[in-house]
Amino acid sequence: MEPCFEIMAQADDDVMMRRLIIRADRVVLPFLRQWGMPALRMSLAVVFIWFGALKVLGVSPVVDLVASTVYLVDPDWFVPALGVVELSVGFGLAINRGLRLVLAVLFVQLVGTFLVFVLLPNVAFQDGNPLKLTVEGEFIVKNVVLLAAAMVVGSQLRVGGKGVAAS
Repeated sequence: MEPCFEIMAQADDDVMMRRLIIRADRVVLPFLRQWGMPALRMSLAVVFIWFGALKVLGVSPVVDLVASTVYLVDPDWFVPALGVVELSVGFGLAINRGLRLVLAVLFVQLVGTFLVFVLLPNVAFQDGNPLKLTVEGEFIVKNVVLLAAAMVVGSQLRVGGKGVAAS
């Protein structure tokens, strides 16, 4: 094929690809705009309800980690109380009520999880190297994603209003 025809064929392919993308965008983007925020809010709710229930029921795998980190209080009451807080956050997110308070509590709770890095670095890092996380360290670092998700949910709050604008 002549170079000129190859360029024209490539241009036709590019136009067809752009048209296909535009068609897909017209279907996918409205779906994402309608359901993305509720899905994000509900996924946060599920995580907090699940983790909170595990703590309340006394079957959470992080009981010892919490007890070691917050060593000034009795874990027999603190861990279940933390579970109740997490359940409250989860249910607040699920029913889309009181989100300003819910997100503030969520923020404080998640920031508190990072105390492990300060108080128990030997639990969070392998060989004292902050780039080599342990399983516990990875578990805590993922809270950065939960914090970012909460920020996105919070960014959709109506100024002076109730609930989330996009859900």
